[in-house]
Amino acid sequence: MGIGRLLTTVLCVGVLVGGCTSSSDTNTASSTQTPAPGQPAAWPPSEGRGKCEVDKQTDVPAAMRDGTVLRADVYRPKTNDPVPVILMRTQYGKTAAQIQPSRYQTPDWFASQCYLVVIQDIRGLGKSDGVFTEFDNDMRDGYDSVEWAAQMPGTNGKVGMYGSSYIGATQWLAAVETPPHLAAIVPANTASDYYDGWTYEGGQFRLGFVEPWAVGTIGLEAAQQRNDTAAVNQIQAATQNATHWLNFRPYKDFPPLQPGNPAVAPWYFDWIRNSTYNDSWKNRSIRERYQNVKVPVLDMEGWYDAFLAGGIENFTGMVDKGGTPEARQNQRLVIGPWDHLGWGRPTSTIAPRLDQLGPVGNSPINELMLAWYDHFLKGVDNGVAGTPRVDYFVMGANRWKSAPSWPLPQTEWETYYLSGSGASGAAGRTGKLVEQAPSGPADADHYLYDPTDPAPSVGGHSCCGVGTGPQGPFDQASVEQRSDVLTYDTEPLSADTELTGPTTVKLWASSTAPDTDFVARLEVLAPDGSSVNLNNGIIRAAFRDSLTNPTPIVPGQPYQFTIKIWPTSYQFKKGDRLRISVSSSDYPQYAPNPNTGEPFGESTRTEPATQTIYKDPEHPSSVTVPFIPAGNEGATKFDLTPHK
Repeated sequence: MGIGRLLTTVLCVGVLVGGCTSSSDTNTASSTQTPAPGQPAAWPPSEGRGKCEVDKQTDVPAAMRDGTVLRADVYRPKTNDPVPVILMRTQYGKTAAQIQPSRYQTPDWFASQCYLVVIQDIRGLGKSDGVFTEFDNDMRDGYDSVEWAAQMPGTNGKVGMYGSSYIGATQWLAAVETPPHLAAIVPANTASDYYDGWTYEGGQFRLGFVEPWAVGTIGLEAAQQRNDTAAVNQIQAATQNATHWLNFRPYKDFPPLQPGNPAVAPWYFDWIRNSTYNDSWKNRSIRERYQNVKVPVLDMEGWYDAFLAGGIENFTGMVDKGGTPEARQNQRLVIGPWDHLGWGRPTSTIAPRLDQLGPVGNSPINELMLAWYDHFLKGVDNGVAGTPRVDYFVMGANRWKSAPSWPLPQTEWETYYLSGSGASGAAGRTGKLVEQAPSGPADADHYLYDPTDPAPSVGGHSCCGVGTGPQGPFDQASVEQRSDVLTYDTEPLSADTELTGPTTVKLWASSTAPDTDFVARLEVLAPDGSSVNLNNGIIRAAFRDSLTNPTPIVPGQPYQFTIKIWPTSYQFKKGDRLRISVSSSDYPQYAPNPNTGEPFGESTRTEPATQTIYKDPEHPSSVTVPFIPAGNEGATKFDLTPHK
């Protein structure tokens, strides 16, 4: 199967429902669906409004330190009492305010709770002046906007921020500048670093997220803001033909974002040129600056979200390194059964297995965020914080649990070793995960990886909607029929067993190429033969020791590669097996490695490579998983009660 035909199959079959519909991280209102009998009303619900009446002002100007004017819509509660500010800084349009698809309540709703709500277009987008550049201006502009909002008439001088994805990034980028009047932030679905875990992962380009997002949202909005009709038309045409453009090489010449027109998307081509973790990335990294952040953080993430690993790192980084004792103590992380846009609401479009969870899987963001602000911006003693806390949803059991730290303090790490033959085609495989390290000779497994026919992505932790990005849980049977995908299974589990946390694969492997990829996926293999992905990870061979200074491998020489499978939480049933699959591609979630060792994104040349997986005493390939002992059964409803 050619790569273009493969991509069409992935984008259509991979979603299973809804066909090949277009979806992105834009925030324009989606169509309202009529709820079925007994189902909640379409989003957003009207109940729960506060006591304050609200006035709205549009296009309120704020001058940044360099004189550039940004504009915001301001929702002002009618009260004589000083009120706190809730600020959203968005690249997706201030009128949309991330209400749809089924995410936040309206700014007017929050203002009715007696908060002054400010929804601001960031520099160079929407109604704001200036030239947009991804990430680069949001530290300074974030600081200036917080301080401007704090001085607005009628405020009490305290500012909180909220928003998802890039709007989560605008919060962190403001917070690392330590604006004096920032009192709390509530980022969702966002990362700790904009190279590692956003644009690249394990050294490999996150193609299935980055290109459609850059074209269909920020590239299009930048062209519209500049009234560049030709660019708008070209970009809109490209969004209708994702199959073609995801297959385009070389990436440095990507036509929809006009490499010869820096007014449209110079930032995209910077990302391609800067394919290692260099100073251009480090200068805007959050993980390098936790000591600068001096505010409480409520962080919302999803098990199949594109930025899960970074969101968890933000929590642990702040608990360990936050800029004040108050900040370190008041960190809360919520991880639910969500992808990037689907938060379990009635109008969300999400993977079928997530949709089937029902209301127990709905995000509590609006109620919990309001309680967070009431405490930190109004001083209400509601017990919402006070110690670090992780609230997490256990898939399989479909229950909510809480813990004081991450990884969970009761974690029991179990190591299995690869054994048997994970290759030879699906029908002939005997690949096993065993508890004993290899003690005698063992044949290596081999497969041919051809970059022109990569293994397809069916589900995963990409972005942004289930109709366009490989995200969510799906049966991997179609992928695992391939000869270039190896599988290794445990024996059936003897009891129900919770697995919560990150999984690490130590893979001994060699390649006939000077650079290649290795991909690992953690799955639950049920007695009926279905094998559903829980999470996955990747390592580009040249980046095995350093994201900053990659080095080629010697063809034919074994190396130990560490593959970090992103965290998950799942309760395996008695009789289920754990499965680890190994391959060298996961397309279009990641760009296929061409196996040439040439600089990323500059060539169209590819070479097939023979990959060897070792399982002998000198090269004991293994996987370490986080089991959780039986104990707290959890709850069938998210716990909004105070800390215990």
